[in-house]
Amino acid sequence: MPQYRLTVTTGSFRTAETFHSICLTLVGSRGESKKHPLENEGKGFLPGTVNHFQLSTDEDLGAILLIRLHKEPYSFFPEDSWYCSSVSVESPDHRTYTFPCYRWMEEYGIESFRDGKAKKVTDDTDIVLLEHRCSELKHRQEIYRWKDFQPGFPRCINIDSMKTFDAKYSLLKLAPPRLLTKYPNVQAKLKAFSKVQENWKSLKELRRAFSFSYTPASEYVSQHWKEDAFFGYQFLNGANPNLIQKCNTIPTNFPVMEEMVAASLGKSTSLKDELMKGNIFLVDYKILDGIPGNVIKGCQQYIAAPLCLLYNTPQHQLIPIAIQLTQIPGPRSPIFLPSDSEWDWTLAKIWVRSADFHVHQLYSHALCTHFMGEVFCVSTIRQLPMCHPLYKLLVPHMQNNLQINIQARSKIIGAGGIFDQVIATGGPGLPLLVKRCLETLTYSSLCLPEDIQARGMEALPNYYFRDDGLEIWDAIESFVSSIVNLYYRNDCSVQRDSELQAWVAEIFQEGLLGRASSGFPSLLHTCTDLKKFLTMVLFTCSARHAAMHSGQIDFFSWLPNGPASMRNPPPITKGAAVLRSILETLPEVNSTCATLTVLWILNREPEDLKPLGTYSEWHFTEEEPQRCIAAFQKHLAKISSKIEQRNEALELNYDYLNPKKIENSVSI
Repeated sequence: MPQYRLTVTTGSFRTAETFHSICLTLVGSRGESKKHPLENEGKGFLPGTVNHFQLSTDEDLGAILLIRLHKEPYSFFPEDSWYCSSVSVESPDHRTYTFPCYRWMEEYGIESFRDGKAKKVTDDTDIVLLEHRCSELKHRQEIYRWKDFQPGFPRCINIDSMKTFDAKYSLLKLAPPRLLTKYPNVQAKLKAFSKVQENWKSLKELRRAFSFSYTPASEYVSQHWKEDAFFGYQFLNGANPNLIQKCNTIPTNFPVMEEMVAASLGKSTSLKDELMKGNIFLVDYKILDGIPGNVIKGCQQYIAAPLCLLYNTPQHQLIPIAIQLTQIPGPRSPIFLPSDSEWDWTLAKIWVRSADFHVHQLYSHALCTHFMGEVFCVSTIRQLPMCHPLYKLLVPHMQNNLQINIQARSKIIGAGGIFDQVIATGGPGLPLLVKRCLETLTYSSLCLPEDIQARGMEALPNYYFRDDGLEIWDAIESFVSSIVNLYYRNDCSVQRDSELQAWVAEIFQEGLLGRASSGFPSLLHTCTDLKKFLTMVLFTCSARHAAMHSGQIDFFSWLPNGPASMRNPPPITKGAAVLRSILETLPEVNSTCATLTVLWILNREPEDLKPLGTYSEWHFTEEEPQRCIAAFQKHLAKISSKIEQRNEALELNYDYLNPKKIENSVSI
C-alpha cells in the first residue's frame, strides 16, 4: 500500500494549540484518500510543535493537488482554536509537497489548501485546482465585505468592532498583537492629571508636570522648539515631512514683500534672487481652510490654514521668514515675521505647528497609510487566492492592519472617540477634512520618487526622510521586480491575469471611489506598471507608515510644538501676544493629558516586531523567490548600516526609516 509521510506544524505563538480531533484528506490527480485521523498520543497540537504521521492509501494518488484539514470535537473538551502553519506531504516516489496554511481553524469544519507553488490563474489547467481557486475567492468575497464609514472616505471592512472579528475572518486573524511600552507607568502618571481643568500657568510648569513622559527626542524638542532652525528642520525630518515644497513664485494670496524678509535674507541677496536660486520653500495648509473647529466641553476650538515661507541659508539651515495664518490676505491677516515681538512670532509658529498636527494625523498618517493600507489589504483578500504569487508577496505586509483600523474607527475617530473629545478637527470637521484629503490624494503622491520631484525637493541638504526613503523605495522596487520577473514573462501575461486586474480595479473603485483625477490605475498594462504599483503598496504599508507614525510622540508630546487644539482664534493684529495669552490658547491640563495618553498608546511597539523584510511565514515555497527575499534582506541590512553610521554624527538622530525599526505592515 502506498505510504505518505505527513508533517504538521502548529503556530508558535500562545493559544495556537488545539486538543480536538484533526483529520486530513489527500486529494491527488488520480483520486483522493479517505479522511485520516492525525493521532497524536493524546497530546494535542501544541504551540510550535512539528508532528509527524503516516497515511496509507489503496492506490497511488498521483500528484498531490490539495489537502483537506478536518477539525472535529473531541470528547467533552470545549471548543478551541488551532493555528496551522503548514503541512508537508512526502509521496511514495519521494516527492515533497508543501502546503502553506497560516490560518486559524476556530470552528469545527473543513479547510482546503493547495500546494505552495505560486501560480496565476492562467497557469492552472487542472479542473480541481481551478474550481478550488474560484470557490476560495467566492467564499472570501462573501465574508470580507466593504462598507462606507463616512461619505467621501475610502471604503473599509464591514466590521464595527473587534467583538465581531470572529472565526469567519480567520485568514487575517493572526496572533493577537502584543504591545510593549518602552516607558512603563507613563499612562498611570498621566491619569493623575486627567481631572485638572485649569490652564497651564507657565512653560516651566508644563515641563515639570510631564518630565516623566519624554523620549530622548521629545526632550530635545522641548528644549529647542522655539528656535527657528529647529522649526524648519521639522518640515524635513519631523513627524510630517512630506508637505514642504520648493517655492518658485510667491503665491498671490501670500503677499510677502522684499522689505519684509530682507533682514532674514541678509544684505547681499534678495527674495527675488533666492527664489531664482531655489532657496525659498513653502508649506501651505490650504486643505484646512474652512474646516469647522470642534466644540470641546462647551468651548469652541479653532483651526488655522496658514502659509509658511522658509529660506535655506548658506549654512544649510531651513528657517521660517514669513507666516500668514489665513488663506485670505488683508488687514485682519497680518504676515508675521521673525522681527516681530518674541511672543507674536512664537504664537504664529505655534499655529503652524497645530495645523501640521491636524494634517499629519488625518492626511499623512490616517489616510495615506492606515486607510489606504486597509484598501490594499481587503482587496488582496477578496481578489487574490492564496496560491497567487502576488498574494504571497503582499500578505505579510497586511498583517494586523484590519484589527488596528477597526479599533481606531471605534475609539479614536468614531463618534465620541478621542478626536471628538480633545482634538480641534474632531466633531463635524473630521469627515469634511478626510473627504477633502481623499479628493486631493494622487497616485504620484504615494510614489516617493515622483512626489519628491513634484515638490522640487531633490537637492535640499539634510533631508533624511527623502534620502532614506528613496533608498528603501529602491530596495523594495528591486525586490518586487525580481518577484514579478519570475511569474510575468511579458506584458501580455500582466494583461491576461484577470485576478490581478480585478485587484487593481477594486483598489481604484473602493479606495479612490473611482476618481480618475487621482491618477490611480484601474488596469495595469505592462510589467513596468505592475512593478511600480506593487512598490507603492509595499512602501505605503511599511516605510511610509513608519515615517508618519514613529515620530508622533517625539514631536507632538511637547504641547506647544503640536497642539491638538487651540482655544482662541488666530490673532488678527500684531502686538497682542504674551506668554499668558498663549497659555490661555493652548489646551488646558486635562486635554493635554488625554492627547498625550493617545500618543503613548500609539507609540507602543509590537512585542513581536517584524522588521521590514522579515518573513516568519513562508508563503513562497520555491527556491527562486526565497533567493529574492534573501537578496532583499541583504539590501536592507546595508541601508541600516549606512543610516546608523550617518546618525553617529547627528545631534538628533533620524532613525524612523532604519529598516530595523520599520514594521512590515501597518500593525500599530
